[in-house]
Amino acid sequence: MYLQFSSLLIFSILLTHFPRFAQGLLRCYSCRSRGELGTCKDPFDVNKEQVGVETNLCASGWCTKMIEAEDAFKEEYGTATERRCLQRGPSDNEERCAYTVVQLKKVYMCFCKGDLCNSSSNMPVNVSLILSTIAFSVYKWLL
Repeated sequence: MYLQFSSLLIFSILLTHFPRFAQGLLRCYSCRSRGELGTCKDPFDVNKEQVGVETNLCASGWCTKMIEAEDAFKEEYGTATERRCLQRGPSDNEERCAYTVVQLKKVYMCFCKGDLCNSSSNMPVNVSLILSTIAFSVYKWLL
């Protein structure tokens, strides 16, 4: 009983402090492509080696995915998709997707906080829910 309780306590402490330890280790995908043949567009296949797709360390921990053209038919060369690290996150610290203006162009931008979180077409992901589920599963396993 004591061993189970101490194991659970150690696991809880590590789980609670993990984001602080991992903060400097967060990475984002970095790429940009335009049109149907690009490697940066959705669906984004991260399981195979792709030309022009890199993973870079991200000091802020905030990643973005930006889609440049609202209507690919109006854009001469097709829709541009860019994934990269943000220098700083939003002031309210909330993950979201929204239309905004970047360099005088209207773009659809999603930003998220987490390791390689800008790979998905369905951003953002609720990391807290995932970690809580794992912690509960380990707790049940120890009992």
